Amino acid sequence: MATLTAALTSSLGAVCTAADSADAPQETVKYGDLNVSNPQGAAVLYSRIRAAAGRVCERPDVRDLAAMPLWNSCVRKAIGDAVAKVNQPALSALYNSKNGTSPPIIVATQSR
Repeated sequence: MATLTAALTSSLGAVCTAADSADAPQETVKYGDLNVSNPQGAAVLYSRIRAAAGRVCERPDVRDLAAMPLWNSCVRKAIGDAVAKVNQPALSALYNSKNGTSPPIIVATQSR
């Protein structure tokens, strides 16, 4: 199962990762050119995140019908995780409208 993570960086990009390990495929989704606080910018970022999720989640052969639900689940989880980490209301609202659910809640911890 893969996850897509998005993290704000100094270059305003989101890092998309497949799988939970450090050596998993990654893709950076840049959105510094977008105003993600408005619906139009959020829609463009959502499309970029969805495309990245489709690439980092290993897509099975379309003839492997048993594997397709796993791929779809991977993509959905990856998108939800990325939307939660970007943490922009317009993007979350778009995610909610497309999925009927809220993205996962990311809990931040501070180590001492």
